[in-house]
Amino acid sequence: MGAYIVRRVIAMILMLIAMSMIVFLLFAALPADPARLTCGQRCTPQVVEANRVRLGLDKPIYEQYATFVKGIFTGRTYGSGTASFDCAAPCLGYSFERGEEVTDLVATHFPITLQLVLGAFVFWIVVGVSVGIIAALRRGKWQDRLIMGLSLVGYSFPTFFIGLLFIFFIQIRWGLIGFDGYVPFVEDPTGWFTGLLLPWITLALVYAAFYARLTRNQMLETLGEDYIRTARSKGLPERTVIGKHGLRAGLTPIVTAAGLDLSLLLGGVVITEAVFNLPGLGRLSVDSVLQADLPVITATVLIAAGFVIVANLIVDILYAVIDPRVRLV
Repeated sequence: MGAYIVRRVIAMILMLIAMSMIVFLLFAALPADPARLTCGQRCTPQVVEANRVRLGLDKPIYEQYATFVKGIFTGRTYGSGTASFDCAAPCLGYSFERGEEVTDLVATHFPITLQLVLGAFVFWIVVGVSVGIIAALRRGKWQDRLIMGLSLVGYSFPTFFIGLLFIFFIQIRWGLIGFDGYVPFVEDPTGWFTGLLLPWITLALVYAAFYARLTRNQMLETLGEDYIRTARSKGLPERTVIGKHGLRAGLTPIVTAAGLDLSLLLGGVVITEAVFNLPGLGRLSVDSVLQADLPVITATVLIAAGFVIVANLIVDILYAVIDPRVRLV
């Protein structure tokens, strides 16, 4: 087990390095001149060239990448002389479009995305897995048909449509929740909860529908195994049979899907954040694309890809914890 984790961590580090190289080279190969994008339409060639030197874009691509990686661990300095300024580690670059360090922008926007995703994750896991178990235990009955019918409807609607329905009926027509938007928890816990409640439910509905169907299928497959019949023949309580033996054995694909979904959403919930006007990482990414802010785009892509790579490692390790039949060597 220990050797397997070490090998996977090494492989994860190598994948992160390879991924960072690919992303950096892709953006470096764009036909647009990054130095030209740092100032407006009336920017003179002298200013463009000065910005090129300040950004280090006058150096070979391999030196630019080495400087970028070094900045993540030790920080970096832009420009030289009196015009220089420092970017403290971890330095993900500098946005001349916004006049801020990319690390500060990510640190400001990512907590909002994290709160949105984790809250929705709790909703869809609890609801999706619970109703999926109920549907499996009531197979062929009205409860099963109702749950599967509702999950099909929920999975069919896109998040922007569900979000707009909530805004129109709950906020505009019925006035149950105001339009205050996101409020930090430390300032107003009640306002924080009400501001994120509809985005949580919007995001969770789609995923809960998928997890309900996935859990039902896994439970039906697991409940037909020989060891389940053996457990019942021993006189074990049905709750123990379902929870300890049935659900635990069927959790492997659920954990895989949950880990990947969570990591992908942490990279930015673009649609949900746009519908509810939440200044999260997804909104930052979209705004950066519209403004051609390449340092911010590079950083958000690296962060999103990094979440997926790390999630794969965590999911593989959880396999052995959840299912005793899995042995990691």
